[in-house]
Amino acid sequence: MQIGPHTLPNQLVLAPMAGISDRPFRKLCRSLGAGMAVSEMISANALVWKNKKTRQRINHDGEPGPVVVQIAGADPEILALAAQENVRSGADIIDINMGCPAKKVCNKQAGSALLANEDLVARILDQVVNAVDVPVTLKIRTGSDPESRNACRIAEIAEQSGIQSLAVHGRTRKCAFRGEAEYETIRQVKQQVSIPVIANGDINSPDKAEEVLKYTGADALMIGRPARGNPWIFRQINHYLATGQRLTPPEISEVRNVLLLHLQELYDFYGEYTGVRTARKHIAWYSKGFFSSNAFRREIMQVESASEQLAMVDDFLSISGERDVAA
Repeated sequence: MQIGPHTLPNQLVLAPMAGISDRPFRKLCRSLGAGMAVSEMISANALVWKNKKTRQRINHDGEPGPVVVQIAGADPEILALAAQENVRSGADIIDINMGCPAKKVCNKQAGSALLANEDLVARILDQVVNAVDVPVTLKIRTGSDPESRNACRIAEIAEQSGIQSLAVHGRTRKCAFRGEAEYETIRQVKQQVSIPVIANGDINSPDKAEEVLKYTGADALMIGRPARGNPWIFRQINHYLATGQRLTPPEISEVRNVLLLHLQELYDFYGEYTGVRTARKHIAWYSKGFFSSNAFRREIMQVESASEQLAMVDDFLSISGERDVAA
């Protein structure tokens, strides 16, 4: 798939996930087969640029390109300024968030709340596209609620504004993450526009990936929650799409090595205090499905130091030896 001057090596994209798709996780997923990785959503409000947390989110040191930064907001001028700031900081692609269903985002008329205001959508897209000389992409949902899906109209506005690819999550704002994603709307969007379309939502296996690609005709797939604790999903899907054969799950030794490396990256990136606390959710996801993992998770959530956290993970995955098939 082509986005401006950037040719992606495959059809898989890591979705932007708040508190998850930070630089360590993006680098890990890229190393295991994601063709592109989108940053966590960053507020476009100019007041946050001096905020340490936001500066950390736009740190791309050592990250393979193209570097994609997602911005969110409701003011066209501020979004344009935020896009320019991110390009100066190394962004190769600017992605605009019109898909987040979180109340704290939608209450500011940003994220998926924008889908109900097509005129504002057009103004935002025009202003951001004209503000930077890198490709601008867009992520949306299918509409505000199941009774008012307008993704096809938003897609037309996006194409007319110069947006160079469109990711569509197969749920509405009202649906949040409940129920199952639907792909009929994504299929309609793909038939409506000529820009690349990326299908998103519940793509959690190689079989599902193939099914969604065939049904929607999408150019690529975006994977978010199924990659938590399972960054190998990109390798598995790539292999299946290329060969029609399924890879076996990673050996316990590989899970151990990848998780330990991921934890060290988190400590280096955030510092020990925040790194240890950020690591807890990842450890919980990685350890799911192993024997005695519930007791292990309860215990490790109390650990305060990086050295103890690493040692406990190392011991658990050295001793565990196998997965609990009933988990």
